Amino acid sequence: MRYFIDPFGCAKNQVLAENMMACLDKAGWLCAKEADDADLIIVNSCGFIESAKQESINAVLQWRALYSGKKILLAGCLAQRYAKELSEALPEADGFFGVDGIGDIAQVAARLAGAEIAGGVHGEVPPPGARPLLSLPGSAYVKIADGCSNRCSYCAIPLIWGDTRSRDIDGIIDECRLLLRRGVKELCIVGQDICSFGMDAAAAGGDGRGSRLPDLLRCISRLEGHFWVRLLYLHPDRFPLEILDIMAADSRFLPYFDIPFQHASPKILAAMKRGGSAEKYLGLIETIRGRLPKAVIRSTFLLGFPGETDSDFAQLLDFQQKAALDWLGCFAYSREEGTESYSMKGQVPKKTALLRKKQIEERQVPITEKNMERFAGQHLDVLLEEQVDDFWLGRVYCQAPDIDGSAVIAIDKTAPELAAGDLVPCKIIARRGFDLEAAVLKPGLPEV
Repeated sequence: MRYFIDPFGCAKNQVLAENMMACLDKAGWLCAKEADDADLIIVNSCGFIESAKQESINAVLQWRALYSGKKILLAGCLAQRYAKELSEALPEADGFFGVDGIGDIAQVAARLAGAEIAGGVHGEVPPPGARPLLSLPGSAYVKIADGCSNRCSYCAIPLIWGDTRSRDIDGIIDECRLLLRRGVKELCIVGQDICSFGMDAAAAGGDGRGSRLPDLLRCISRLEGHFWVRLLYLHPDRFPLEILDIMAADSRFLPYFDIPFQHASPKILAAMKRGGSAEKYLGLIETIRGRLPKAVIRSTFLLGFPGETDSDFAQLLDFQQKAALDWLGCFAYSREEGTESYSMKGQVPKKTALLRKKQIEERQVPITEKNMERFAGQHLDVLLEEQVDDFWLGRVYCQAPDIDGSAVIAIDKTAPELAAGDLVPCKIIARRGFDLEAAVLKPGLPEV
């Protein structure tokens, strides 16, 4: 039997899809490159915000319109959160599989397709580092925890994944070691909030009082080889400053910080159940940049939260200008059932939220372009991803997978042969929009 997976969703959902694939492969299923060749189509869904939920449902409808006779399994966050409702409202899906008990995916798929399981043990999950990778060449996501205990008032993640459940450090290191042996050059450390890693104590061997992220980074630093470590999703209210010293001592830890500040108005931050302030966040940014001058900071802002006034928005605009963030993503508030903010007074019209989002995004363009200018003339490694016509596309340390710009290298037939997944020393020639133009450095030859 063959399956095809539609790996929709964020990095954390991508790891879920990879683990499902590992379990299916171990049970004797074959992964089809095209849906045409599959007996079962698996849609890996997202249930975090309304737009993502609708995209997931649309994916099921589109696959059903294309393949009336194939079995379709809706998996992931949306299936976890709304299995009962969707079983009645979405007959186009033949089955549903959430985020728990990942080792049971082969049994569920076999029942759905009316197939015999070719192998594997009920509930068996292969070693994480041996799973198929859906990430870009040379890169892999390492998920260090599931769930979140922060309970931000707008967030549905705890409704889907529950409280934080940290993995054991030894298991994470084993996964990293195996991925590096497979040729991975970039380990992207992810979780709903990696700053809370180990604060649940039991799984990671901590005492439940402080983050064990510094302990994890020290263990990663003992691994041998030339590779990158990128930290994603660092909660600003729990940021362990200790990691800055660890990163300064080992250049393999990229000075790239994805810190979702969400807002700057003290009233809105308090309503969001976040403990920070514009002053604290600007202080954190200053500390990071002072300790690591090459630091690159990405953040997200949430616009249109209930009660957000023009004055609150003005405070966010002021914060944006002072923070001078390198990268910024903006989202309009999504009113999610089961969250505390769902029933809050002062719901902001969607049109207002979208207008504010547009204004923030427009103001960010010159800030990001100016910040990217500083890389011109620098010698930086580029992680190659794909060849397009006469160019290679890749990323330097300031560019995270999928969300930031690219490093663009014109192919030089006199240079050594390149391959996707290689880390290649280059000189940055110029900024082109949000992208960086680069040229491969040739040993023993003058700079370009």
